[in-house]
Amino acid sequence: MNRSHRVRWWTYLLLGLAVLACMFPLYWMFVVATTDTATATRLPPEIVPGGNFFHLAGLVFSTVPFVRSILNSLIVAGTIGVGHALLCSLAGFAFAKLRFPGRNVLFLIVVLTMTVPTQLAVIPQYMIISSLGWVDTLQALIVPGLASAFGIFWMRQHLATTISDEILQAARIDGATTWQIFWRIAFPLVRPAAFVLGLLGFVTSWNDFLWPFIVLKSPEMYTAQIAIKALQNSFTVDLGLAMSGSFLATLPLLVLFVFVGRRMVAGIMDGAFKG
Repeated sequence: MNRSHRVRWWTYLLLGLAVLACMFPLYWMFVVATTDTATATRLPPEIVPGGNFFHLAGLVFSTVPFVRSILNSLIVAGTIGVGHALLCSLAGFAFAKLRFPGRNVLFLIVVLTMTVPTQLAVIPQYMIISSLGWVDTLQALIVPGLASAFGIFWMRQHLATTISDEILQAARIDGATTWQIFWRIAFPLVRPAAFVLGLLGFVTSWNDFLWPFIVLKSPEMYTAQIAIKALQNSFTVDLGLAMSGSFLATLPLLVLFVFVGRRMVAGIMDGAFKG
């Protein structure tokens, strides 16, 4: 191997330290989830897990309908992830490969919406959801999150750089419709990018707190993040109980990353080195 391309030992050391720094908050959350508030606030802090995790986890399940909340989060996040992969791909294909009046202006408007803080849309969005009678329902979380400006921009860029116009013209000459061109030619070529986008939408929806906290009222409709909030008292916070709920809510994401982490990284790198 050429010495200029050999990875130095200190490179692995820095990467290892970076991994430890990223993993430590998760480890600390588990440590607190196995102890109590007094231990969590002790100086110097405890770094060895205690033995109260299963007791605190039992309190989590008995205090709030946590299993139902996890299922609600899976339904919402899974639907939004699939919606991101499909709807943003459709919109990105339209902006990248179809010619229609006002295309560039519409795409500019979509991009400009990314500069608007999400909090500014809360009041008008709530008014729309309320007028539809969707308050305290899962569709109030699903429908507004099925597509995003970032997702449309992401897929538009991938489709514009991946698929040549000659391929689409040849498909049209062979009699393919626009939908057939998208589903049989365009979408398979950008499936890794759509997969990554769907995962990002899943994780973002799973971790969302503000909007579910506003529209969800009854405990049986809570998502995981709202259930964690319900574990906290109005005046005091049991750190062990709260961190137990947080760790339990993080486990599905960890399992997901174990199974699809390699594909996610490959999809991101595929877009990074394309064109």
